[in-house]
Parts: sequence; structure tokens; C-alpha cells
Amino acid sequence: MYLGFLTPEYPHSSTNASAGLGSSIKNMATGLVNAGIEVTVFVYGQKTDNRFREEGINFHLIKQRNYRFLGWYLYRKHLQAYLNKFIVSEKIDAIEAPDWTGITAFMQLKCPLVLRVHGSDAYFCHLEKRPQKKKNFWFEKTALKSANHLISVSAFTAEKTQELFQLKKEIQVIPNAIDVNKFIPDQTKFEPDTILYFGSIIRKKGVLELAHIFNLINQIKPNVKLSMAGRDVYDIKEGIPTSTIMKQKLSECANKMVEWKGMLPYDEILDLIAAASVIALPSYAEALPMTWIEAMAMEKALVTSNIGWAREVMVNGETGYTVAPENHQEYAEKIIELLENKKMAEKMGEAARKRVKQHFSTEVVTRQNIYFYKQIITHT
Repeated sequence: MYLGFLTPEYPHSSTNASAGLGSSIKNMATGLVNAGIEVTVFVYGQKTDNRFREEGINFHLIKQRNYRFLGWYLYRKHLQAYLNKFIVSEKIDAIEAPDWTGITAFMQLKCPLVLRVHGSDAYFCHLEKRPQKKKNFWFEKTALKSANHLISVSAFTAEKTQELFQLKKEIQVIPNAIDVNKFIPDQTKFEPDTILYFGSIIRKKGVLELAHIFNLINQIKPNVKLSMAGRDVYDIKEGIPTSTIMKQKLSECANKMVEWKGMLPYDEILDLIAAASVIALPSYAEALPMTWIEAMAMEKALVTSNIGWAREVMVNGETGYTVAPENHQEYAEKIIELLENKKMAEKMGEAARKRVKQHFSTEVVTRQNIYFYKQIITHT
């Protein structure tokens, strides 16, 4: 079996910046290659064209092309021609692409096309209660309707996607995965009275709520430190860095206890996760968040949001707590409870890692992906 993956991002030194989507594709590609599947990753929108092979995976970096008119259509047709060339010459059995921006709209490929629903622009606009450009909705709906098969990383995202686009197609649910042998607990780095948020510093991740939550924690436990690690994004409403808005909402005393780490190499992120007493991730908009399962795999008790997808990842009261982000008082109380009860936090962390190993480990999810692809290729 030979699979191709079309993606706008992939975590590699030769590519543009990458986030959770790229990490999930890397984990999947690595798992498939380790299981004996041939994989090529086509990364579009890049600064230059390049081809290489690394760790058993074939890479094609495809340069972003600019056109005077109808660039959205012509670049898609450029990608179509590029993919079809290698589908035929390499005998690729299926191509997978994400739903984001509907990149495969108007493409006609010479093998089955699978769209994996990681969360479309329409999906995130719906969760964030903000308008979406009609053109983007059209692209995404066209791509979803023209795909041969659909996969979603969570049942919640599948249901919302079917509802938003009025899809009658079946959507298979296969979650994101991580390597549990890479994300392992390390008690030697533990630091008491530390809270960690990691991920993009952006409104939809609930960081503005976290400012209010940390103010309440600071009043009761003034020695507790909050570390903020991730890319600072300009706020969609106010047009200034989200960290600036967060600092405005923090009290004077709380501000002094926040450490802004910025973007870090992932090894340093792992060290921060290992050191943290509690992980706080009050996000409003996710499909199936990589950050959550990474922290869980490292035996960390989390306090997360309680929206939709959360019930597919977390078990409230067992792997940590799920709380509505806007309920600042309850959210702060749950974090304080875990800070003050290390044995409870450790027990929840152990349960969290066990859950990841059972449901989100590369070995488990790779088997699900292989079974899915064998089924669709056999019946093509």
C-alpha cells in the first residue's frame, strides 16, 4: 500500500511554520512507515520546490505560485497536475488532504481522495461565533462533497461538519495519535506551584479567560507561577498581540508571576510539561487537540474546557477536570485543588497516560488507519 498526504504544514527545518495539523500528520506518517506502508508527504505553499527522503518518508515541497487572476483556482490545478504525475508514476493508492480551506476543491485526482476533518474554517468560525467569508465556505463545501471518503479526528467535529455543510456522507472517526515512547513522564524536572499553558497565544484557545482565572489563583496562592509558551498571535478583534490583551486583564500582582516563554523548540516544551504541576488548556475551539494528549501522555493532570470534543479526550474527575472556560471561579478552584493535592494530581496523571495509551497511541491509531485504507483501496 502506498499513501500520499497533501498538507500546508509539516514540522521540518525545511518547511514553513507548523502547528497541530502538521504534528498529527507527522505522527501518522511515521506510524504508517513503521508498519511497512510507503508514504509521500506533499507540502504545498512553500518558499521553494524541493524533494528528499528522510526517515523512510518521501517529501515533496511545492512552492507557492502567484497568479495575476484566479490564483485560488490555478494553484489548485497546479497541485492537481503535480499530484497526478506522481500518483501515476509512483502508483500511489490514495491521497489524503485536510478539510482546512478546501484545498482539494476542483481537483480531479487519479486515485481515491480522502479528506480528514481536522476542523474547517467554517467549523472554527462556528465555534468562535464569528462570520466566515462566503468564498471559504464554498471552497470547503466543494472539497468535502467531492471527496471520495471522509475521516474526522473526533465525533464532535464530524457531527458539526455534517451539520454546517449539510453533508449526507458517512464520516469515519479516527483520532489523532502521538508516540507514547517520546512523550513520557519525567518526575526529575517537577517544580511545585507551577501552571503551564502551551499552544498559540490566541483568543480562541481561552487565554483571555486564563488571565481572569489566574487572577483568582494569585489572590489565594501568590507564589504560584504561570508559564505561557507558544506563538503570540495578533488578536482578530483588537488587532494587537493577544499577550498584550492578556497582560491588560491580569492584576499587577498576577502579572509579576507570569513567564512569557515565546516559541520554543519542542524539546524545551517537553521540559516545561515535565516541570508543570498542572496544565491549564481552557480552549473554546479544537477538533482533537494534540496539546491535550501530549500532556496526558506525560502523566500530567489537566484542567481543560468542557466543550464537545473534550468528552472524547478527557474523563472529568479521572484524568483531570473539564470546566467551562468562562466559569473563572470553578476553573481556578480545580487548579488550586490539584496544586494542593499532589497525590491526586499524580493519580489523575497516571490515568491520563493510561487513557492515551489505550486510545491515542501511534500503535493503536495506525492500525485503525491501515484498516480504513485497506477497505477503501480494496473496494476501489
